[in-house]
Amino acid sequence: MASAALLALTTEANGALAEQLATTLVERQLAACVALKPVTSIYRWQGQIERSEEVQILIKSHPAKAQALEQAVHELHSYSTPQWLVWPAEAGEAYAAWLSECCAIS
Repeated sequence: MASAALLALTTEANGALAEQLATTLVERQLAACVALKPVTSIYRWQGQIERSEEVQILIKSHPAKAQALEQAVHELHSYSTPQWLVWPAEAGEAYAAWLSECCAIS
């Protein structure tokens, strides 16, 4: 049986900032797990085409933490306009229980 989960995606400027953000989110029990992956991003910013090396951050959390998670990411992020994409997911029963435990959901 599947249970509700939440996935969120953002990027950070470098590995150190990404690790700091990820660690804080897990410490605050807003995320159960955060996966970090180096990426090359090409995007338009202030009328210019930009290219930068960033770290993609995939946050695995519980839906009950969605609002607090978004608030924390915007508070802690190094970018003035951080990427923030969120989508609901279904997790296996054991993984969902682990998510709930890590995110202090009773």
